[in-house]
Amino acid sequence: MIKQPMIKIISTGKYIPPHIVTNQDLEKLVDTSDDWITTRTGIKRRRKAINELTSDMAYYAAIDAIEKANYDQTKIDLIIMATITGDQFTPSTANFIQAKLGLEHQVMSFDINAACTGFVYALEIASSMLQTGRFRSALIIGGEKLSKVIDYTDRNTCVLFGDGAGAMIIEPSQKEQDRAYFYNAAYPDKNNTLTVIDKIFMDGKKVYQFAVDIMEKSIHKILDVANLTMDDIHMIIPHQANERIIQSVSKSSGIPMNKFMLNISEYGNTSAASIPITIAEYLEKHNITNQKILLVGFGGGFTWGSAILQF
Repeated sequence: MIKQPMIKIISTGKYIPPHIVTNQDLEKLVDTSDDWITTRTGIKRRRKAINELTSDMAYYAAIDAIEKANYDQTKIDLIIMATITGDQFTPSTANFIQAKLGLEHQVMSFDINAACTGFVYALEIASSMLQTGRFRSALIIGGEKLSKVIDYTDRNTCVLFGDGAGAMIIEPSQKEQDRAYFYNAAYPDKNNTLTVIDKIFMDGKKVYQFAVDIMEKSIHKILDVANLTMDDIHMIIPHQANERIIQSVSKSSGIPMNKFMLNISEYGNTSAASIPITIAEYLEKHNITNQKILLVGFGGGFTWGSAILQF
């Protein structure tokens, strides 16, 4: 059996751009309506970064996490940024975040691209790296400026996506109760069902079918890995792609909808930022202690993953 890492979750944070794009705004751009978007996706609004880069939003999310915990940021010696919309090809967006945080000591900083599953991938990578004893503290961020890759003439995709960033600070732990569990995987999307070359392209029907199937399987898989049942889980935080997907997963799995944290109506699909933003909002709304939270996501690649964390 693979030994899963033990981590202490120090703090979480988020940044949501102030500019709101409503369904009514999109009615002016493409042949759509508020009713059409809402009934098919559950989305009412999404945010658009006007003057912020991806690294700016990620920095603001990191600062939110740091300030919430009054954390000594000089302890951070590992930064992993999950994104498909980095500032530029190189240096990595994580390097820009390191600079904006003013971290001039030696920090291992890099980006990963696992699309919408990126944060869960990055969290497993960081957790595993902390177990080596080389690092004291990891900052993991999921951040996206998807507005720069949205085709605003494609009514099937432009209504779905938004911008934002979420962050988490973790440290290694020696306590068994802090053991985290991960299940991440992928297989090739040979038909370019969900891809970004210049703009986002998606075969919505095929992605929907994949998502419902793989999310349910990922939930069951991570419960098996952790030797737990849904009775042990306080909340599921899913990737916020489409409310109907989550409703279908709820129905097929028998897990009630009130077990899923949703905020898609306000932010749309923010890709790698989706799960960490939702985690931060859940913790802001609930004063929780000693809870197990299940994360589950899917994305282009195709990638998918799940995790169980102790909060």
